[in-house]
Amino acid sequence: MRISLYGLAFDTPRVTFYLWSPWRAAALEHRLFESIRALPRVVFEEGADEVRLHLDDPKTCRTALQAVERVLKGWQEEADPGSERRSWRWLLEGDTDANGYDHTGEPVGLWGFVRVSLERGGLGEPEKGEDIDLEGFGLQIQGEGMGG
Repeated sequence: MRISLYGLAFDTPRVTFYLWSPWRAAALEHRLFESIRALPRVVFEEGADEVRLHLDDPKTCRTALQAVERVLKGWQEEADPGSERRSWRWLLEGDTDANGYDHTGEPVGLWGFVRVSLERGGLGEPEKGEDIDLEGFGLQIQGEGMGG
C-alpha cells in the first residue's frame, strides 16, 4: 500500500502502531492508541508486554494519523492559556546496513515516535521548557519482506 506521512510517501505492506508496557504508559499514550483501536479494519494483537494495531489499508492509515493529530491537538488545548504552551512533533528513526537489515537482523523499517513539549511561565516569570518523548507509543512503517 502507498501511504503519506506529512508529505513523505512510502510503499509498505503494513503500518503497525504500538503501545509498549501498557501498565507504565502515560494516559496520553493510551488515548492515542485507543483512538486508533476504535477504527474499522484495524487488527489488534496482544503480546507479553505490548499491544499492537496492524493497518494494511491506506485510507485506514490516513484516518489513524488524523486520529492521532486530533488527540494531540486536544491535549494542546487542555493547556492553561495564561501560563503553559504545549506542542508536539513526530520523530522518525531507522537504521540499516548495506543489505537492508537493521541492527537486530530484521528487514529495515521506519519508526515514528511522538515528542511533546511543555513551556511554562507566566508574566514576569522565567520560561521553563521541557521535552518529553512518549516512549510507550509509536508506529512502524514496515519495509518490504517483513512478516505480514
